[in-house]
Amino acid sequence: MSNLSGKTLFITGASRGIGLAIALRAARDGANVVIAAKSGVPNPKLPGTIHTAAAAIEEAGGQALAIRCDIREEAEVHAAAAQAADRFGGIDIVVNNASAIWLAGVEGTPMKRFDLMHQVNTRGTFLVTQACLPYLKKAINPHVLMLAPPPTLDQKWFAPHTAYTIAKMGMSLCVLGMSAELAPRGIAVNALWPRTVIATAAIAMIEGVKPEHCRTPEIVADAAHAILTRPARGYTGRFAIDEDVLRETGLSDFDRYAVQPGQPLLPDLFLG
Repeated sequence: MSNLSGKTLFITGASRGIGLAIALRAARDGANVVIAAKSGVPNPKLPGTIHTAAAAIEEAGGQALAIRCDIREEAEVHAAAAQAADRFGGIDIVVNNASAIWLAGVEGTPMKRFDLMHQVNTRGTFLVTQACLPYLKKAINPHVLMLAPPPTLDQKWFAPHTAYTIAKMGMSLCVLGMSAELAPRGIAVNALWPRTVIATAAIAMIEGVKPEHCRTPEIVADAAHAILTRPARGYTGRFAIDEDVLRETGLSDFDRYAVQPGQPLLPDLFLG
């Protein structure tokens, strides 16, 4: 499969950033994109809503369905999956992109932040996949993609922000378990993670990270597209890195993705 024309993607957190970039890349193929996110009204601190995302997707050539959905709420997630399937006749691809981040140590992490990260990152990933599974079972070439890092037990990645690392590793462990469980059904479950820090609105709020040392979300979107167009039965259980995926397609010049070409790039978390 060379493109995603006619495929239906259910993407969490797709109102901005990496999720929106993946949505727009699929839309250029003529895909149907479900934007499942909480951003129903503008936020002065974060750009974009499900409605602005839907407009951009349709302008790019896709069909869009904007659903205000809090992935912490089981009933909302199941209703969103049913609505998506009813609108487009099924769900072919799930992208678990939504994530909460709080980079602080034990003393600096309020329990409400701990709970939020685990409810969104690990539990949300599990719940969204579970809710979409009945539709994925009926799809041709079904894929589930987590925006999650390769699993690690290296203390250097836990010590500075134990709560966040546990929550992200929970997403990675979902890949380990689900890929093995769902392989007999032909459903691919993979993870994708950027080699460098990506310039998003959320990252811009983290002290010390300058956009000129980052890449744009489009590198992750292009890598996701390369994964999601592969035969599901032949590519599952992988912890892919965006740059490596694109090298496999023959790409060797990554300057197009740099916010400011020529500047040194910041390696992303969890990569040695």
